[in-house]
Amino acid sequence: MNKKVLSWALYDWANSVFYTTVMAGFFPVFFKKYWNTEATVSQSTERLGIILAISGFSLALLSPFMGVLSDYRKAKKKFLGVFLVLGAVATGGLFFVPQGDWFSAALLYGFSFFCAAASVVFNDSLIVSVTTPDQYDQVSSFGFSLGYLGGGLLFLVNVLMFQKPEFFGLSSGADGVRWSFLTVSIWWLVFSIPNFLYVPEPDAAPSTETALQLFFKSARELKKTFLELFNQKNLFLFILAYWFYIDGVSTVMSMAVDFGISIGFEAKDLILSLLLVQFVGFPAAYFTGYLAGKVGSKKVIIGCLLVYVFVVVGASVMTKPEHFYMMAVLIGLAQGGVQALSRSLFAYLIPSDKAGEYFGFFNLLGKFASVLGPLLMAVTARVFGHPQKTILSLLLLFVFGIYFLTRVQVKRAAA
Repeated sequence: MNKKVLSWALYDWANSVFYTTVMAGFFPVFFKKYWNTEATVSQSTERLGIILAISGFSLALLSPFMGVLSDYRKAKKKFLGVFLVLGAVATGGLFFVPQGDWFSAALLYGFSFFCAAASVVFNDSLIVSVTTPDQYDQVSSFGFSLGYLGGGLLFLVNVLMFQKPEFFGLSSGADGVRWSFLTVSIWWLVFSIPNFLYVPEPDAAPSTETALQLFFKSARELKKTFLELFNQKNLFLFILAYWFYIDGVSTVMSMAVDFGISIGFEAKDLILSLLLVQFVGFPAAYFTGYLAGKVGSKKVIIGCLLVYVFVVVGASVMTKPEHFYMMAVLIGLAQGGVQALSRSLFAYLIPSDKAGEYFGFFNLLGKFASVLGPLLMAVTARVFGHPQKTILSLLLLFVFGIYFLTRVQVKRAAA
């Protein structure tokens, strides 16, 4: 593994701690218990859902323009640097938000969520400058593995800071969580440094077009790709299926702890459950890849989505922390398979000579994940005021996703 590849992959190691410690782990707990002291559980769930929906929607709207601008300005690393610094600083800023100030916490979290996701867009695009096309899968998988490992290791330390604060010289679990936000910020910044030292900017002739001209250019390219996809019924059915079910998967990941707190489970049980997801998910992703080679990726994806249906229905009636641990194991078994096999199935369905163009749209669609699901939960939280009825709204996403996926014919597209 050469220096360029390792430096590029280390950004996954650096950035993934935001998704484990902050997004999936401590922020939902702290947001409900520390920053929303005056709100009901349904009100805090509504607020969190709206934060995620606004951040995800903003990213989806702006990412095509930012991508084109970075291409034509030879500025991928500049954009990466701006968003990682802003995201890390905003994350560290959560340390200073006083108890009860949910609005400041929401602003910082929403902004850091946006920056974290945007930075990944630019780092992903740098893969072309560290390896050759025949090594993309291996290098990408290496980065994915480092992300799981790095995110899991710091999260484990942060969990200990929360559960054993006296060991770290802290006075309470709340202080442990606040300091965890700072550790994420520092980890993110420090382990991003090799990327800027050793990963070259891809070769490209800088454009003389204005930012406004580039914006309209990206809009035209997006429209052209969409029309081509719409005219290919089989591929469009997959895109429709993916849009529904990946939103459900992302919402479960980002709202699970908030849900557990809402129904009265202890934070320590919920945090340990997230660690369980991490360590079950890594080998499970490899196993689902092996299984797909035997029975086909479509069948395995549907099987994983049925697991999510069971998880959502089970969550609506769970009463004990042990139930949450069981759900964590099931999510860990299904999550990696859905994400990995969806990408490979899409690659199989598209014309090989248009892979870059089509995957640009596929990645854009992924940015819209965590928009519809959090909105569904926010609306149902207001209407029903009961978290276990709220979680059932996600069934719509999985049922529609499975339905459209069953109509997809797994056949190689003509080049």
